[in-house]
Amino acid sequence: MRLVLSVCALVFGGSAACAEEYVGFQSPTGNIHCVIFSGFGDDGDGARCDIGTFEASALPAPADCDFDWGNAFWIGAAGRRGGLACISDSVTDPGNPVLGYGESITAGGVTCTSAKSGMTCQNSAGHGFALARAKQRVF
Repeated sequence: MRLVLSVCALVFGGSAACAEEYVGFQSPTGNIHCVIFSGFGDDGDGARCDIGTFEASALPAPADCDFDWGNAFWIGAAGRRGGLACISDSVTDPGNPVLGYGESITAGGVTCTSAKSGMTCQNSAGHGFALARAKQRVF
């Protein structure tokens, strides 16, 4: 609970309107790192998680992806389905706080929940993704 309160203070504290910000966190194992973006509007608010070690269960990379594929997932705050991201960067930061098993964080129109079975992030329309070493899925 302390993590959620401190994150809310970071996201919403100190300004009359929510500024463009992001909040980073990681799974207890450190294998999954996430960032929730807020203050960018429906097209920019959402979450991205990167997974380090995994058995790929995603679709093959699209022909136009010249970067990394299969380890980065995103979901926007708007009602549409999320997906995988073709990326040349990382949101991994070992200094980010740990989101303990059974804990959730909500910001930027997305809720992410940590469990022993992995990390799940979803928007209010019920779309999102679930990440674990053995399996990754978008819904």
